[in-house]
Amino acid sequence: MVAPFLEPLRLVSECLESLGVAFFVGGSVASTMHGEIRTTQDVDLVVELEESHIGPFVAALRAAFYVDEEAVLDAVRRRGSCNLIHLETAFKVDLFVRRERPFSRSEMQRRERIDVGGLRLPIATAEDSVLTKLEWFEKGGRVSDRQWRDVLGVIKGRGADLDAAYLERWSAELGVRDLLVRALREAKG
Repeated sequence: MVAPFLEPLRLVSECLESLGVAFFVGGSVASTMHGEIRTTQDVDLVVELEESHIGPFVAALRAAFYVDEEAVLDAVRRRGSCNLIHLETAFKVDLFVRRERPFSRSEMQRRERIDVGGLRLPIATAEDSVLTKLEWFEKGGRVSDRQWRDVLGVIKGRGADLDAAYLERWSAELGVRDLLVRALREAKG
């Protein structure tokens, strides 16, 4: 897989690993790895970034990225998100500070290392990709064809290999069980 996000992803992941920050690739890149290939304008990373990491993180990436230290600090403090823009390619890396909730802790614990275009990186599992995409679909008013296609792509790509009990448990807890049932039905159809 040759993709514009590989170099920016390599630089950020190497920086995070050197700082000992746990992270995983999520979003469209993860769902593509588990399902159907599609283009993307950014790469999402879920990170366990702490305030003590911010100075070294920003210093290490400043030469290759537009990175706003205050935005990173704000994201860490409110457990939100911010982005980095790779100066050479203008590709965006979105950082999502891991939320303090059981599902988000489970996602981080379950991440798996796989090859992403020659990089061996931690990535969200297929089940967690489905659940997160369903959450985004719900939060977006259930209108994003892109999110829905990603969900269906992972379900079709992984089929019987998906952990049904895990999906059932977390979809109920996240309030997206009806969407999971619908997606499973559509993917079979």
